[in-house]
Amino acid sequence: MIFAQGKLLPDTERKTVLDGLEAQLNAVRAGPPLEAETVISAVDALGRRLEGGEFDDLLARFLPAGVGLGELLPLLRRESLEAKLAAELGPDPFAPREYAKTTAQVLPLGVLFHIAPGNMPGLPVYTALEGLLTGNVNLVKLPHGDKGLSLAAFQLLTEQEPRLAPYLYAFDLPSGRREELKTLSGLADGLVVWGGDGAIASARTLAGPGCKLIEWGHRLSFAYVSGYEDKDRELSALASHIVDTGQRLCSSCQVIFLDSEDQDAGIAFCREFLPHLERAAAKRPGPGGGAASSLSGFTALLERIVDEKAEGEALFQGRGCSVVLRPDRELELSPMEGNVLVKLLPQRELVPALRRQKGRLQTAGLICAPEQRTALTGLLARAGVTRVTRAGSMSASFPGEGHDGEYPLRRYVRVVDVEKD
Repeated sequence: MIFAQGKLLPDTERKTVLDGLEAQLNAVRAGPPLEAETVISAVDALGRRLEGGEFDDLLARFLPAGVGLGELLPLLRRESLEAKLAAELGPDPFAPREYAKTTAQVLPLGVLFHIAPGNMPGLPVYTALEGLLTGNVNLVKLPHGDKGLSLAAFQLLTEQEPRLAPYLYAFDLPSGRREELKTLSGLADGLVVWGGDGAIASARTLAGPGCKLIEWGHRLSFAYVSGYEDKDRELSALASHIVDTGQRLCSSCQVIFLDSEDQDAGIAFCREFLPHLERAAAKRPGPGGGAASSLSGFTALLERIVDEKAEGEALFQGRGCSVVLRPDRELELSPMEGNVLVKLLPQRELVPALRRQKGRLQTAGLICAPEQRTALTGLLARAGVTRVTRAGSMSASFPGEGHDGEYPLRRYVRVVDVEKD
């Protein structure tokens, strides 16, 4: 399906839409910029309708079992959107700024082509929303498996505010359709790509010299344990986070690092943590979730045995989950789906170990004694992480936060300087 000018169209209309797209985009660009207030009012109104349950039946069709809008809804509030604009672009960001000889004004980059991610429902809508907030026209390549959620959201948003229709296009376009992807990229002032190294490398071949490449690559996140405030509560929260996210998000815990170099302490932690993980796995919604998780853990273990990489490992297999104690100190991707890695990493080795993944670090879920939190937070930040949270909040969204250490809205605008007479 295609979304264009506020309408859902069949794929058979793709050539017609693409052939006329440049003229439509130029007409929008020639007019006055989209005002942020128009976007904020529409999103706030739609968010309140969502919160009121008006679209529950529709959401049930598109959202996976157990996935809700609890954390998303606060981000759709007027106050959150206004705070995001102010934090990232400053107060009254689009007002002219007067200097001695020039007037400077922040304007949209122009047209953004988003190659959207599929690792979390709603992310294609979120990346387009950031483009709308900055007044850009947004062309969205939907990820495989989107199942119509983004198309439904775009339709609801443009029905709520018809003035947004010329600023939103979406294409359920396979990655193999290179010529059509090049056409969309050729129309864009910025190519916003989400994904791993392969997706970013492919996007670089699409973005021409006049198209700004804006990369949001995959990141790695971890928990760091150095003492406790409330051991049972903190370990339970970490276990729930691991299971609830499936470890598929950039902010998901892949490795639990222990502030220790004692192997016996590592074994004791794994034995203590496994029951917490089992209890969280038992609550996993959907049929076969535990079986799938166990298969994922066993498959990863067998692969490492075949590759002769499992020497010194200790596997703690649970019901629908597992914990693996590994002898190295590297941050890496876990087997996922409730199968987590545990490694020993004393504080003095923390910076050198994490720096080996520089540019890929994101969230550290910190568990420690209260008197250590400030010092350890500073150490983790200096090592390169871009978020430090409680272990159970690693994937939570917070109004005003950056994204991978940056304010994204700043990348979607440009400054125009006009000399005074």
